[in-house]
Amino acid sequence: MAITVKFVGALRHAAGNDTRVVYCGECSVKELICTLTRRKPELRRNLIDDELEASRPNALILVNGKEISVMNGLNTALKDGDKVVLVPVAHGG
Repeated sequence: MAITVKFVGALRHAAGNDTRVVYCGECSVKELICTLTRRKPELRRNLIDDELEASRPNALILVNGKEISVMNGLNTALKDGDKVVLVPVAHGG
C-alpha cells in the first residue's frame, strides 16, 4: 500500500521535505506515525508524547481532507492511495 504524507510548517523542516510516500501493509494512522518517527527521529519530538506514546494534540492529522477525530482517531485505517496531511498547531496568547 502506498500512502502519501504531506508535512506542513515546522513538520516539513523536521521531515526534511514536504511530501513522502510510505509503503506499508494494512496500517492505521498510529502505525504510520510510528513508521515515520522511526525513520526521522526529528519528527518524534513534534508528533509523539514520549510519556503516553501517543500523537500530541498540537498536531492536526487529516486523511483525505478529513480530521481523524471525526473518523476513528489514531485507529483510523488507511487504504492504498490515501493522502495524510500533518499540520502543526501553534498556540499563542
